[in-house]
Amino acid sequence: MRQWILLRGLTRETAHWGGLVADLQQALPGDAVLAVDLPGNGHWHHRPSPATVQGMVQACRADLAARGLAPPYHLLAMSLGAMVAVEWARAAPDEIASGVLVNTSLRPFSPYYHRLRPHNYSALLRLVLWPRAPEVMEQQVLAMTSNLAAERAPVLAHWAAVRQQRPVSALNALRQLLAAARYRAPAMAPRPPLLLLASRDDPLVSSACSQALAAAWNLPLVLHPFAGHDLPLDDPAWVVAQVQQWATRPPLPSPGAPVMAA
Repeated sequence: MRQWILLRGLTRETAHWGGLVADLQQALPGDAVLAVDLPGNGHWHHRPSPATVQGMVQACRADLAARGLAPPYHLLAMSLGAMVAVEWARAAPDEIASGVLVNTSLRPFSPYYHRLRPHNYSALLRLVLWPRAPEVMEQQVLAMTSNLAAERAPVLAHWAAVRQQRPVSALNALRQLLAAARYRAPAMAPRPPLLLLASRDDPLVSSACSQALAAAWNLPLVLHPFAGHDLPLDDPAWVVAQVQQWATRPPLPSPGAPVMAA
C-alpha cells in the first residue's frame, strides 16, 4: 500500500484541497491518502511557521511520526509545499518513494519575477499586512489563483469560514514568504522520481519555472491548458488523473538493469 502525503502552499491548509483528497483516494483505492498542514497553517495555525523550508520538512516528519505513519511516502505537493517536498527528497531520499510537484518554482533555476509575477506583489503584501473581512480576503486570493474565479466562487463561503476558524497570522505568513524566497534547491535532482504538473497560464507563478526545472533536472512535465495557480481547484479531476497515471506507471529499472524493448 502506498502512503500519499498532500502538502499545500503559502498560508493554505488541508481544507483548501476541497474534494481532491477523497477523489484521489477513490482513484487509488489500494493506497492511503492524507493531507497534512505546515506549521502556522490549518490545524497548526497557532504554531510559529519555520522561517526555512528545512524547518518545515522537520515539522512534517515529526507530524507523521507522531501519527505512527512510517516512510516511505509518496508526495503530492503544490507551490511552497512542493519546495518542502524537494528538500525532503534531498535530505531524506529513503523516506520519499516519489513526488508530484504542482506549480512550484525554485532558486537557482528561475528569476524572482518568474517565481512571483510582478503584478501580484502589491496584492500579496496587502493580504499579508492588511487584514480585512475573511470574505474580502478570500475573494482576493481566488482572483489571484484561479483562472475560473466566477465558476469557482461557491468555494468562497467555505474558505472564509476556514480563515475565520483557523487564521494564519501576519507573522507566520511573512515567515513562510521568507522561507520560500530564500530556499535554494540542489543543483542536481534528488534521487526519488519526480513528476511536474504546471498551469500554462498560471497568473501567480510563471509556468516557465516548471519548464526550467524540468530541463535542469530532466523531469517529466505536464502542462494544463487553462487552469490558474490553484490547479487542484480549477481542474481537480485532471490532477487526480495525472497522479493516478503516475502512480500506476511501470516501475523504473534499477541502475544498470537492462531495459526490455517493446
